[in-house]
Amino acid sequence: MALISLEDLDGLDDEQLDDDITDNPEPMDEENADRLLAHWQEVGRGHQVSVPQEMTGPIQEMTRNSQQREALPFSPVTRHEKMGEVLYEERVYPAGKWACVTQTEDLYEQSISMAFMKLMRFICKENSAGQYLGMTVPVVSSVHMMEDGNVFRKDVLTAFFLPTEFQSAPPTPTDPDIVIVHREPIRVVTRPFFGTTNEETVLRQVHQLWEILGGRDDVRNDTFMVAVYENPGVPHRRNEIWFIRRNL
Repeated sequence: MALISLEDLDGLDDEQLDDDITDNPEPMDEENADRLLAHWQEVGRGHQVSVPQEMTGPIQEMTRNSQQREALPFSPVTRHEKMGEVLYEERVYPAGKWACVTQTEDLYEQSISMAFMKLMRFICKENSAGQYLGMTVPVVSSVHMMEDGNVFRKDVLTAFFLPTEFQSAPPTPTDPDIVIVHREPIRVVTRPFFGTTNEETVLRQVHQLWEILGGRDDVRNDTFMVAVYENPGVPHRRNEIWFIRRNL
């Protein structure tokens, strides 16, 4: 059974939790803690995933800091619109250090859920610094395609860009499955989409962007990325498909 992912972390205070739970440095009382876990377990059931009791601490930590997120920096290159709709953008993201986990579950959504649960523990003190590291968005998953272009490979790499404070000296993860990787700058062709991010919806968005681009040779067709900004509780939540340019 897969576990809940990043997509359910944001906006809890806007829906089922009181304002005093979020961004509050004081520990939650037992009633609020139980209510928060129950909320996550209910969300998990809707996604056919499970949220174990031991995730109570990390969930509380992330909820308290839900409004303090650092955006991944980028340089815009071009923007293409048609009748007010963004067809796609090109951006360059800088070099930097990422915490990465690779999972090989049956479904894409299971792999990203399992991976982010590991990253969440790393962010919430399971690291050599013994402290909450802070959250950056988006969290980005790399997906490889089978040769027919219609099926995902099982191995999905989910990556969290380390906050600025820790870029020069990243804490060591407690979990050996998490690796800190330095990535070179990357240029991507990106298109927004809104709603769920499961294997079916993501594949549909991949095909739409390929159709818009007309099969450009300067874009890789064997690997793409999915960037997640918001949680499933947000109506029409924001995500992006990233196609990777072969050169900067």
